[in-house]
Amino acid sequence: MLRWRMILGTLIIAALVAICWLDSCATIPGLWLLPLAVIAAVLATKEVLDLAALAQLRPLRWTVYCGNVLLVAGVWVAVCRWNLNQFGWEMVVLLALSIAVLLVVFGEMWRYEKPGGNIANLAAGIFAIVYVGLMLNFAVQLRVMWGIGALAAWVIVVKMGDTGAYTVGRLIGRHKMAPRISPGKTVEGAIGALLFSSLGSWLAFTCIVPWTVVRRPMPPSPWWGWIVFGLLVGGAGMLGDLAESLLKRDVGVKDSSTWMPGFGGVLDILDSLLLSAPVAWFCWASGLVGR
Repeated sequence: MLRWRMILGTLIIAALVAICWLDSCATIPGLWLLPLAVIAAVLATKEVLDLAALAQLRPLRWTVYCGNVLLVAGVWVAVCRWNLNQFGWEMVVLLALSIAVLLVVFGEMWRYEKPGGNIANLAAGIFAIVYVGLMLNFAVQLRVMWGIGALAAWVIVVKMGDTGAYTVGRLIGRHKMAPRISPGKTVEGAIGALLFSSLGSWLAFTCIVPWTVVRRPMPPSPWWGWIVFGLLVGGAGMLGDLAESLLKRDVGVKDSSTWMPGFGGVLDILDSLLLSAPVAWFCWASGLVGR
């Protein structure tokens, strides 16, 4: 299984690097990456809804799918079509999020038959929209607003953190970090994750970001910004991993799906990326890094 995981992981990384290179050469930001983001959003939404179904929560699926596609693809189209600035982008995101939530609410109203379970279904549907659609929207913003380097820095930091947690945890992990949620995670692994995330941040801001980031007229970032970026984004990645573990633990499953042997499902790959996306966005939007 470990050998298969290494082979499949290498192929995924190679494909992602190729798509990022094609996207960096495209005249329209996100031309190659947007379809990938939409596919990831749809598959991750399905897995979240499947986990919810195991907990006897059944929001109207098509409303959640439409809401998440709107947040990922619809907002991107609007921003590129009208060339919106950051303030305009935020207004479009709020509008799209409002429409997505209202769609879930109206869907539950439309199919209402009797009391019982409706509020829980509403909560599950809105959670799926925020957890998948809104979080991936922050990733789309990184690409369009600051360039492929901003997106690459985020992914590198998070996945280096995943690698550090697994490697250090396997080698010297002794003290359990959250045994009731994820028994395999250790304090030593968490420290390794932060160290590897910081290393990934240094590599990204030394080798990739200086040549790929879209510069904006704002004051220069502090020299230590990459350190804070690595720690904050890496830490958020660990929380994202634990958050998905909580969902799976609550319904008694090991993986979000089984269609990728060795990895589980799309949600098992995206878990650490989802909750770290808004943290990475904040670091760029606040000027902590990138200028």
